[in-house]
Amino acid sequence: MDASPAGHPGYPAYDPPWLALPKEVSDMLRPQVPGIVEAIIDAVPQLVPAYARPIEGRFGRGLRRGVATALDRFLQLPGTALPALSEESRQLVAGLGSGEFRQGRSMDALLSAYRMGARVTFREMSKVSVEHHLGQNVVVDLGESILAYIDELSAVSAEAYAFEQSERAGAVDRRRTELLDLLLLGQADEAALRQTAAMADWALPQRMSVVTLPLDRAAGLRLRLGPGTLVIERETDAVALVPARKSKSARKELDLALRGRGASVGPAGGWEKVPESLRLAVLAASVLPHRDGPDDPPIWADEHLAAVVLGAEPSAIAELAHRRLAPLEGLRPAQRERLAETLLSWLRHWGQRAPVAAELGIHPQTVGYRAAQLRELFGDELEDPVARFELQLALHAGRR
Repeated sequence: MDASPAGHPGYPAYDPPWLALPKEVSDMLRPQVPGIVEAIIDAVPQLVPAYARPIEGRFGRGLRRGVATALDRFLQLPGTALPALSEESRQLVAGLGSGEFRQGRSMDALLSAYRMGARVTFREMSKVSVEHHLGQNVVVDLGESILAYIDELSAVSAEAYAFEQSERAGAVDRRRTELLDLLLLGQADEAALRQTAAMADWALPQRMSVVTLPLDRAAGLRLRLGPGTLVIERETDAVALVPARKSKSARKELDLALRGRGASVGPAGGWEKVPESLRLAVLAASVLPHRDGPDDPPIWADEHLAAVVLGAEPSAIAELAHRRLAPLEGLRPAQRERLAETLLSWLRHWGQRAPVAAELGIHPQTVGYRAAQLRELFGDELEDPVARFELQLALHAGRR
């Protein structure tokens, strides 16, 4: 026979402690139930701070009904192997657990109330047992039965609380995923976004950045980035939306949180800039060298915008390089490399020999010699602002 208090298959079979109680105990104790209910009701606000409120109205009626039902069920148990809870009382006790979550309280308050109720119940019932000369063994069995009964009430309420919590978390996660999809796609106006954000229990920040990283590096990301972050997982990557504060410390914190994850961070901006932030983060990750080491920092797209621009249209950059660097094509590879390196430095430093020599580690006379070669090859293009800009783009692209 399965006589577990929980009444669930799979529990070890044992005789519940109330089986040892004489059945007549129930008849002796039942007249005391109204007084025990009131004793528990009086003790609740005094001993459990979370319930320090007037025991009246809907709250008072519900509490009295719950206590009376629990005591009534307990008095059905002496001399039987019944499970602690009937289906009706189980639903009531589960409702108390889920109600605690909906009221925004932790389970601590309800569990404390159960323990307090058990102490009051044992005190009052043991008095009656002694008055009726039921003997020490009955008092001991009564105490053990009350403890086992309260343990079952606590377990059922805690399970219902956890289920409600999980359901709420699942619903919030679904709404936050929908919200992030809307932001990434840029398909909603501000009013709709704010309404969706409110339903997702998420405050829309003034500024935010998009983070993208490989899916296999996303474990624990939500916890690492904090509760203000939205995270979704896609087929091959994970995307996070992070509130952006204008401070070096905030950027440093995010940098540390993303180290070793191969992440790329898009520029910060308002909600309407989120799709652009994602696009630039993805582009930066695709055109810059991968950072796969365990201590490698993320790529910050706003620090590499030129490289992102160069990588955005590779065919156009290749054609530009072919046109602008054509004068170097007839040279030997080593000579072509030296002159290309010198030309980029020369353009960067506006033809000043000393900075070019320092950057390249060569003598200023050598700079002058190479500059003369470049003037012979490129002619007036070196004085044309448009040509100079395009030459720098082409030379930078060749060194990525």
